[in-house]
Amino acid sequence: MYESYFGLSKSPFDNVPDTSFFFGSAQHNEALAQLLHCVESRRGFALLSGEIGAGKTTVTRALLKRLNPRTATAIITNSRLTGVQLLQTVAREFGLEGVKPSRPELLEAINRFLIDCLAQDRNVVLLVDEAQDLPRSTLEELRLISNLETEREKLVQIVLVGQPELRRSVDHPDLRQLRQRITLRFHLQGLDMAETQHYINHRLQCAGASGSVRFSDRAVATVWRYSRGIPRLVNLACDKSLLVAFTENQRKLEQATVMAGLREIEGQDFDFRSREREEAAARGGPRRTFIKLPFFGGQR
Repeated sequence: MYESYFGLSKSPFDNVPDTSFFFGSAQHNEALAQLLHCVESRRGFALLSGEIGAGKTTVTRALLKRLNPRTATAIITNSRLTGVQLLQTVAREFGLEGVKPSRPELLEAINRFLIDCLAQDRNVVLLVDEAQDLPRSTLEELRLISNLETEREKLVQIVLVGQPELRRSVDHPDLRQLRQRITLRFHLQGLDMAETQHYINHRLQCAGASGSVRFSDRAVATVWRYSRGIPRLVNLACDKSLLVAFTENQRKLEQATVMAGLREIEGQDFDFRSREREEAAARGGPRRTFIKLPFFGGQR
């Protein structure tokens, strides 16, 4: 709606994993580099975690784009699967049809496929998104797939992607063998305020901005305070702020414009103090500590 007003070629803050908008913060670049090394070196298991909206999917999409084009890839997005259902989905993603839905036959078919890929010098990557929702029994099936290897190298590289709960899942005592196979763990955190400023400018430039719109320092600080540097929330706040600026015929976004946008998202009574009080109450505190001092009235 506001793109032509600001001279943009496309919407800068859509919440989709568009790799053309990939922002290489220090941690996102490091996550991408480590995942790429782990996969290309055939190290087996890797785990990428982060809060909702931290950029996990964007990193993994960037990873897939950088792989050798001959790499065989399978992406599992439905994580609420039983063990056999997972094996069926993996087989289907690799183009294996007509395999009976039994664990031994599915594993055998997948194993044959992996050996064929090795003979053709093709790497194989299995990426499981939203893996924090996988039952422990299904995670164990992934370990069985990772057991398919030669004496010298792994036949399949498995990347688990999920929210922070995923780290707790794989640390369960019942999954000790799986945990020992994970060669890389990386946790994405929120951007700091300087990175948030660069992120906003980067997204605007990717959308074709040429100085026609900008966020003031206080506006950026407000976006960062609201989002805590989580890219998805930065996008949401900036998109609403641009819409407000468009309706009010502004090209420089100030703190008041951002707050107006945030109130469209959170409600007209939104303010940071109320939110922080609610969050503190949800955590069970902190409560103010009152120190009882002795009464010295009438004494000198």
